[in-house]
Amino acid sequence: MLHTLENAPGARKKRKRVGRGPGSTLGKTCGRGHKGQNSRSGSKRRIGFEGGQMPLHRRLPKRGFKSLFRQEYSIVNLSAIMASPKVDKNEKINLESLKGAGLVRNLKLPLKVLGDQTVDLSLNIEATKFSASAKEKILAAGGTATVING
Repeated sequence: MLHTLENAPGARKKRKRVGRGPGSTLGKTCGRGHKGQNSRSGSKRRIGFEGGQMPLHRRLPKRGFKSLFRQEYSIVNLSAIMASPKVDKNEKINLESLKGAGLVRNLKLPLKVLGDQTVDLSLNIEATKFSASAKEKILAAGGTATVING
């Protein structure tokens, strides 16, 4: 049985043998044409090389910057917490419970809660940061907004 196994048709491609005489159609210049940069051995052009012309990435002006000290957060709105049936609103709401509910993807990023909706339940939320409006709405509804270091 095993001795009858073969590769599927087209699965193996023969190596291109160049420089084997004029009858092979890849003799003399070996399919590289005549002269020029690409006919030389070791010819590789870096990405964005335009033949010596000033490349596009150098012709365009520089714009803006990215701060080395920026802090990214997993952001959750109060409306998402209120609307989600998977979040148990009677228990403590933290990063892990929001991850289980599918509202947060990355557990490594700190959590920030934004207040885009009024809250009618007393929620107990633990997060690294709260927007001023979120904290105000949670406290006004009788809940707790606990700031943790994350």
